[in-house]
Amino acid sequence: MAALLIAVIYLAFISLGLPDSLLGSAWPSMRIVFDVPSSFAGYVSMTICLMTIISSLISPTLIKKIQTKWIVIFSILLTIIGLLGFSFSSKYWMLFIFAIPYGLGAGSIDAALNHYVALNYSSRVMNFLHCFYGIGAVISPNIMSIALRYAHWNQGYRWTAYIQIGILLICILSIPLWKMNEKKDVEIQKETKGIFSTLKIPAVILTLIAFFSYCAGEATCFLWTSTYFKNRFDYLGEDIIAACGSLIFLGLMLGRLLSGIFANKLNDRNLIRIGIGIELIGIILISINIDNYILPIIGFIVIGLGMGPIYPSIQHMAPINFGHEYAASVIGLQMASAYLGSTFMPTVFGLIEERTGYYMMPIYLGIFLILNISLLEISYLINKQRKIGK
Repeated sequence: MAALLIAVIYLAFISLGLPDSLLGSAWPSMRIVFDVPSSFAGYVSMTICLMTIISSLISPTLIKKIQTKWIVIFSILLTIIGLLGFSFSSKYWMLFIFAIPYGLGAGSIDAALNHYVALNYSSRVMNFLHCFYGIGAVISPNIMSIALRYAHWNQGYRWTAYIQIGILLICILSIPLWKMNEKKDVEIQKETKGIFSTLKIPAVILTLIAFFSYCAGEATCFLWTSTYFKNRFDYLGEDIIAACGSLIFLGLMLGRLLSGIFANKLNDRNLIRIGIGIELIGIILISINIDNYILPIIGFIVIGLGMGPIYPSIQHMAPINFGHEYAASVIGLQMASAYLGSTFMPTVFGLIEERTGYYMMPIYLGIFLILNISLLEISYLINKQRKIGK
């Protein structure tokens, strides 16, 4: 029964990853249909992320009042509505309407499952959980690539929605499995502290800014990798360019798979440090200016490989660093901060890239990499001093 529940949780995280990479891989074709500039992808992405921020901020309240299984089911339903809405959109403005359920569905399920796994399972399970997010995010650009080759971009959204419907039905059937951790979850729900008291804890703000920085770089890769290949190697076909949108997700999936394997030997903090080093190598690879698309393909996979352990490791450390009673609020705030970075910084990069060129991408990613590791290291020191002082 325990293994079945973990399998369902992993499947739910596949559903979380499926919608995230569609816009970036489809946008080079979508912008032509809607007759809008390349940077307009950022406004749609920003709307999705704003909705996700709202969903993440209310997640501590939802976690306190509603069981995780119901949050998961309702969230997947919202993303299905968003995906189907995108698939039927014939005007650019229509995307903003369906971006609302698209985004609201992501925040709460992300925070709720991260909180549930952080409290009930090991770092290995957490890293494998986010590996399955990568599986979902790798699958969908390839679905879009097939749709662009044999049909139309809107079919890519529709086919992904059908997969989500299948996952939703499995999650509904799995409702009895969640009873095994129900007693412990109810006890923790009673102890959960609010957001405002959580923000008073030293190092929380630094962790939030670090998470913002990480997701700013990650989301920039999500949205602009396909466009990067389009601008740098314009001789590539649309289907190949769309498939390149999955490179970062392939790296993320591999990074989290390897992190899960070694999580019991390397603690969360060391996994993050190793990941940062690998990510830096990937950034250097995409910055090498040669007329061969193989090197940047390897570079984006390596960037994703390095990013792999960072997100799940920060989330898994929340109960350890700040206590079980603050974990739900810390994770909810981290999610909101993460999506804040995902909301604005890819749009900022789009505006910069229009005026400068694709070569700014490694510089942009490098700035956020430095911010991420610096602030995390400072927060570790503050937390250590806080614990000694108790």
